[in-house]
Amino acid sequence: MTDMDKLDEIFQQQEALNKRIGVDTSSLTQEEKIKWVLNYTRAMQQETAELIDSVPWKWWAKYQEFDEQNARVEVVDLFHFLISTAQVLGMTAEDVYEAYTKKNKVNHARQDSGYVVKDEADSKHI
Repeated sequence: MTDMDKLDEIFQQQEALNKRIGVDTSSLTQEEKIKWVLNYTRAMQQETAELIDSVPWKWWAKYQEFDEQNARVEVVDLFHFLISTAQVLGMTAEDVYEAYTKKNKVNHARQDSGYVVKDEADSKHI
């Protein structure tokens, strides 16, 4: 199985899960898209908070331990909601791959230039 096949499979699994939950991202109105982008980004905020809580970030507290296994679960939870958000926006696995590749090139170009100026137009082609 190629990497692209894996990403396609993840997108298919997420679509099936969303439909099972009652969300068909392929037939949303503009209003519903807004609702679900907000729902999924809020869920990602919560999952990010749970990921943070897996790491001993309280410099004043000595009792904390790094829960790496839970951190990995939270990363996967983030993927669930991120993929759902992409699907709400009509993106396929191929779309995400292509946009990621283009944006990665932009990010490298920014680093090559020292990223001293924010150029709003450098990502318009993505």
